[in-house]
Amino acid sequence: MLRRTKIVATLGPATDDPKVLDQIIEAGVDVVRLNFSHGPRDFDQACKLHRERVETVRSRAQAYGRQVGVLADLQGPKIRIAKFKAGKANLEDKARFTLDLSLPKDAGDENQVGVDYEDLADDVSRGDTLLLDDGRIVLWVEEVVGPKIACRVVIGGILLDNKGINRQGGGLSAKALTAKDRRDIQCAAELQVDYLAVSFPRSADDLNEARELFQAAGGRGGIVAKIERAEALENLEEMIAASEAVMVARGDLGVEIGDAALPPVQKNIIHLARKMNGVVITATQMMETMIKSPVPTRAEVFDVANAVLDGTDAVMLSAETASGDFPGKAVAAMDRICREAEKQYQVTVSTHRINSRFSRIDEGIAMAAMYLANHSAIKAIAALTESGSTPLWMSRISSAIPIYALTRHVETRRKVTLYRGVCPVSFNVNSSDHALINREAISELQRRGAVRDGDWVIITKGDLTGVQGGTNALKVVQVGNMV
Repeated sequence: MLRRTKIVATLGPATDDPKVLDQIIEAGVDVVRLNFSHGPRDFDQACKLHRERVETVRSRAQAYGRQVGVLADLQGPKIRIAKFKAGKANLEDKARFTLDLSLPKDAGDENQVGVDYEDLADDVSRGDTLLLDDGRIVLWVEEVVGPKIACRVVIGGILLDNKGINRQGGGLSAKALTAKDRRDIQCAAELQVDYLAVSFPRSADDLNEARELFQAAGGRGGIVAKIERAEALENLEEMIAASEAVMVARGDLGVEIGDAALPPVQKNIIHLARKMNGVVITATQMMETMIKSPVPTRAEVFDVANAVLDGTDAVMLSAETASGDFPGKAVAAMDRICREAEKQYQVTVSTHRINSRFSRIDEGIAMAAMYLANHSAIKAIAALTESGSTPLWMSRISSAIPIYALTRHVETRRKVTLYRGVCPVSFNVNSSDHALINREAISELQRRGAVRDGDWVIITKGDLTGVQGGTNALKVVQVGNMV
C-alpha cells in the first residue's frame, strides 16, 4: 500500500555522500529541501552547490524510477546577534546585558554584543521580552537609549555567536525578503525548483512579491508560506490563499507565541489549509534526536503520528538528514510511523465540503470522485491531469484510496509529490479515442502493480486533452472487463 503522507528531507553535507542519498531515496523521500540559510557565502559558489545537489537528486531518483520534488527554502530576515571576542559569553541570571547596534561586529563580551539588524532599537521598548537562541536565553528590556538596548537577564546561560533574536509576541518589522533572498530567488528559478518557501512572511503581500520575483526570473514552481511569525497567524487565511502550500515552522513560531500554544495552532493551520484547498507541511524538530541516535524517541513517534492524524500533507526532516548521522534511518523511521498512523479509520473518511457548491466543473468532478471512492469498492483513482488541480482537490478528502496523477508534464509530476495520497505517473495521451485512453491508463496502473483483474477504478479526464482545467468526465471501470 502506498504511503499517503509525504516526507520532505533537507539536503546537506550528510546527503552529499552518494550512498546516503541513495538510502533516503530508497527509504521513500518525496521532496528534498534546499536550505538557503546554509552553504558558501559567495552567491555563485552557493548556487553551484545547490545545482549539483538538485541534479544529483533528480538523476538518482530517475535511476530508482521515482519522482522527487525540490523545495528551495529562503533564509529570510533572521535577526541575529553579532559575535563575541571569545566566540561565546556566559550570561548570569539577573545580570545586565546590552544589545548594542553600534558595537563592532566581533567585540561582544559578558556585558554586551552587537546586532545585525539596524532597526531593532526602533522595534522594542521597555517591558518587551527578547528571546535569544530559540528561547534558551531570555532578556527583559529595561530601556532603549539610542542604539543601545539595555536588558536584564531573566534566563541566562552560554550564548554563542550569531544566535537568533525574537520578540515575544512578534512585532519586529524586518521585511520578509532580504537582498540575499532576492539573489537566491534567481538561483531557485535557474534550478527550476518545484516550490519556493518564503521565510518570516507577515502577509499575502510578502508572498505576492516573492511570486512576482520568482516568475520574472523564470520560476514556475509554487510558493510556500512559512508560518513562523505571530503576525502571520492574524493573516493566516489570506496567506493560505496567496500560496500553494504553508509550512508550520514550529521553531521561530514557538519562540514567538510560546511552546504551549503550538499544538492547537498547528492543528488549526492544518485544518484551515486543507479546508481552503491548500497543502500543508509540518516541520521542525520532528525527529531531532535522530541527528545522533539511530532510533526516535516515543515522543517523536507520537509527534509525527499526530500530524498525520490531523491531516498534514507532509512531515519534514531538517538537520536529521542534512547533517545527522543516520539520514536513511530517519526517513525510514518516518515512513514506518506515517504508514501505521494512516491505518487508523478516522483518517480514511471525510465530510470535507459535503454541503458546498463548486465554482468549477473540474473541482466538482474531483469531489464526486472522492465521494464515490469512499462509499464503494474502488481500488484506485486515475486522474488524467495537465496542471495537477484535480488530484489536489481530491487529496483534500481523507481517504485510503490511492490517487494516481497521470500527466505528460514533468513539472506537474514534481508538483504533486507534495500532495497527500497522490502518486505521480508519467503518461502521455496520443489518441482522441477515449476508450483507448482509458485502457492505456488502466494498463499503466496494472504495470505498476496498483490494480489487478476485477478491481474497480475511477478515471477522471477531460473531453479535450491537453487543456488545463478541462476535467469534465468521470468513469468507473472494472479491470479486465473494459470495452
